Amino acid sequence: MKTVGYAAHDSEKPLEPYHFERRALRDEDVSIEILYCGVCHSDLHTAENDWGWTQYPVVPGHEIVGRVLEVGSGVTKYKVGDNVAVGCMVDSCLSCDQCHHGEEQFCREGMVGTYSGQDRISGELTQGGYSKHIVVREEFVLSVPKGLDLAKCAPILCAGITTYSPLRTWNVGPGSRVGVIGLGGLGHMAIKIAAAMGAHVTAISRSDKKKQQVLSYGAKDLLVSSDEAAMQAHANQFDVIINTIPVKHDFTPYIPLLDIDGTQVLVGQVGELAESNSVPLLMGRRRVAGSLIGGIAQTQEILDFCALHNILPEVEMINMDQINDAFDKLKQGDMASRFVIDMSSLEVSLV
Repeated sequence: MKTVGYAAHDSEKPLEPYHFERRALRDEDVSIEILYCGVCHSDLHTAENDWGWTQYPVVPGHEIVGRVLEVGSGVTKYKVGDNVAVGCMVDSCLSCDQCHHGEEQFCREGMVGTYSGQDRISGELTQGGYSKHIVVREEFVLSVPKGLDLAKCAPILCAGITTYSPLRTWNVGPGSRVGVIGLGGLGHMAIKIAAAMGAHVTAISRSDKKKQQVLSYGAKDLLVSSDEAAMQAHANQFDVIINTIPVKHDFTPYIPLLDIDGTQVLVGQVGELAESNSVPLLMGRRRVAGSLIGGIAQTQEILDFCALHNILPEVEMINMDQINDAFDKLKQGDMASRFVIDMSSLEVSLV
């Protein structure tokens, strides 16, 4: 299938139109017309090769919402016309212990990323959702529940599952005390989801300028991390802290906020961290953990959860030809919402 998207061709140049071919439909495949695609900070990191593993050209995008165009002969779950979604991975071995546990993101043979991954059969480079079409193995296609706004729900496929998974892993529910550090694309979803789970949620930020916003998302309060007295007053106040800061930083100042056996979960930064100090860990049997995304079943679970609780990301809709401006804004930080590309603008932007 011939299609078109926006690709990065090296780390120094902006994304530009790119004509390429999707693979021929296999028996187990679903062909999808992409309607909307969220813009993740990982897209920017990959385009600029910040992690050192990008293969070019690369079409980013792993928050994909679309409509089924065609299905392979072996597909049983989807039919033409269905509203579907694709998240951060498009394949795995499906036979190892982790895949059998529904944790395909930890596949022993390595999950195949939606972009900048390697197709398990052909070996070709996978390309993501900044494009008109995508072909995905049935097991990695998700159903969009009725009631979810197709134009707004795309960020659930990454920002949603990235924050939902650790909240589920650490058994957050009614009575849990949850802190959320960073109030951008990941942080605002963590607040909404944890609040819907019944937790008492406190946003943690360098200033109080977003206080009204976070209260509207379901947080009960905002803790200003630059206020030393306030930080001391909140010692031992949290069971779980979701740390969404996407850049190198010191997580040590947040550890004393945890109660005994509390956990700070890092979901934003990929790569080096600043030097830390073990004392607050030892003194409270506290821990710092990392979390990736969730498996396919759990990703479907968060889509259904958001439909049930009427949770939608805060989004700013853009056209495809605005992607480089959006990347510039991501670099500046302080984004309290998620960009979503209206893919109907792609053909227009190429005229």
